[in-house]
Amino acid sequence: MTCKVQKELKKITDIGFPIVAMGLVGYLKNMTLVACMGRLGSLELAGGALAIGFTNITGYSVLSGLAMGMEPLCSQAFGSRNLKMVSLTLKRTILMLLFASMPIGFLWIKLDALMLRLHQDPEITRIASLYCRYAIPDLIANSLLHPLRIYLRSKGTTWPLMWCALLAILLHVPITIFLAFTLHLGIQGIAVSNFVANFNTLFFVLGYIVYTRAPIGPLSKPLVPRPTSPSVSSSSGEEWAMLLRLAIPSCLAVCLEWWWYEFMTLLAGYLYKPHVTLATSAIVIQTTSLMYTLPSALSASVSTRVGSELGAGMPEKARLATVVAIGLAFLTSIFGLLWTTIGKEAWGRVFTEDSEVLELVTAALPIIGLCEIANCPQTTCCGVLRGSARPSVGAGINFYSFYLVGTPVAIALAFMCKLDFLGLCYGLLAAQLACLLSILTVIYRTDWERESSKARNLVGESSEVAYADQTENCEEGLGFPKEVAIGK
Repeated sequence: MTCKVQKELKKITDIGFPIVAMGLVGYLKNMTLVACMGRLGSLELAGGALAIGFTNITGYSVLSGLAMGMEPLCSQAFGSRNLKMVSLTLKRTILMLLFASMPIGFLWIKLDALMLRLHQDPEITRIASLYCRYAIPDLIANSLLHPLRIYLRSKGTTWPLMWCALLAILLHVPITIFLAFTLHLGIQGIAVSNFVANFNTLFFVLGYIVYTRAPIGPLSKPLVPRPTSPSVSSSSGEEWAMLLRLAIPSCLAVCLEWWWYEFMTLLAGYLYKPHVTLATSAIVIQTTSLMYTLPSALSASVSTRVGSELGAGMPEKARLATVVAIGLAFLTSIFGLLWTTIGKEAWGRVFTEDSEVLELVTAALPIIGLCEIANCPQTTCCGVLRGSARPSVGAGINFYSFYLVGTPVAIALAFMCKLDFLGLCYGLLAAQLACLLSILTVIYRTDWERESSKARNLVGESSEVAYADQTENCEEGLGFPKEVAIGK
């Protein structure tokens, strides 16, 4: 049993480590954008912050959530070697995201009219509107990049994704400085540099996929698709409906939690000394974003592992992957608690020297650390639900936890009990605890044999192995059939 746990732990960390690195690279990219906005001036920083918040809520969270709908289909299809479904799911998800980008882009164009109706400052609104309009091509980049990342991750190939992101960020810093300051494009240059970075990443990822479609070396035999025998033949319309049934709840699960943090920022503006609470809120969100790199990597890893094993008809291995990932999540969450407790003052000084803000930050960070004890395991469990094609369960738990538990607690403690910003933090803690208890109950009651049977109905059942010496997981560098490798 110990040997099996060690093997599973290695598989999860092999997938997850590059994803953690990608999360840190993405965090560095966003910090670069904010730092350059600050160099342009306080007006540009305020307008840019408003634009980033607006684009996150209305655009990036939606596209990211919709793309996650392909995770169970791809991971389970790779497990059952149903490569035709992988190819179709990739193409349909890209098409779905491109269509979703159209109304989002229109909304970004109309940002100035919307913000002025909400009585926002006209100058700040003008800057934010400029950023949003120049950021519209980023919707196209994300519509292609999100599905390709999930495709490679479902295949178990994450190291190339890390190197592609790293190369893009190395180009991002000089490009941002050149556009914003050398060409004096200001906030428009920063917006352009952001989507250029994503298009660079997309270019590198596509280059890798095209390059590895041909076999390389003696160990690089192409993986021949196994014959599959789906339990029920389905039409194109039914397959689209199946993708949407997974994509929409996945989107809701992501957005409901993401939007709650923005809601907390909005409430902070109504507290005593709003300039202090809003500054503290910004630091707290930066902190949670950084800490989120670990649970998000675990979530993606266990989603791939669970989906692959269920698709391969190995329910016990899927259960083992779940147990190992949750145990690892609890272990890593302790480091988050220690960091926010022991290093709270030093971390606060990274962002500010204002004594009032610093005092509130040092009081809030230990509570955020406690939130991480619940957040890391519950985020990991969300990956289990995605891998087993149950995103609607996660969406329901997030709605109940954050809006029916967390929101009333936050409002009551912050405004009625006069705990101010700390009351909002306790509301977040209540939401995370409710979410953790609910989702652990669901995972504990999971019938893995039944989930494996559902996977067979979803993606088909394998009938034979292509090569006797084929390893369990697709190795990096192994060539898939060309039509799958390039998504045709």
